[in-house]
Amino acid sequence: MSHTCEHTHDHAHDLKPDARAARLEAAQTLCADSGERMTSSRLRTYELILEANGPIKAYDVIDRFHPEGAAKPPTVYRALSFLEQMGLIHRIESLNAFVACDTHDQHFGSGHTAGFLLCDCCGKSEEIAIPNLPEIEASTAKTGFKVNHVTLEAHGLCRACQTEGATDE
Repeated sequence: MSHTCEHTHDHAHDLKPDARAARLEAAQTLCADSGERMTSSRLRTYELILEANGPIKAYDVIDRFHPEGAAKPPTVYRALSFLEQMGLIHRIESLNAFVACDTHDQHFGSGHTAGFLLCDCCGKSEEIAIPNLPEIEASTAKTGFKVNHVTLEAHGLCRACQTEGATDE
């Protein structure tokens, strides 16, 4: 459910250009080290996700892919699948959107359990560690269920939106 804001969003979430360039370079190195190719379409898709600096839907990536027009959907969907398999991005199920992995320094290129704090006002997403994963796995193991993947999504208001909303009232 989306929150309706009564304030403007003057808090920035942008990734600085030098940080974005470093992440693109690191992704290329990860692919090379893994024996995979970082094709131009994969790199462009990852670049667009980094530029969005928050959840972005596949059709928005498609629309922004080329300056002169949209990309072919299969090209982008294949790139998204590859980037997700490489651990570079996550899919946020509740938004049907993708976001760059923010814990790439700790988990770059490896699968890990992701938790997301999603601001329903400004759209900011923040990746967090899920502290009780061993307890979840232990609980499910008792039922005979083997967990392969867990993603936690928590919707609410980020600190900036809470603060800005309080000053606008």
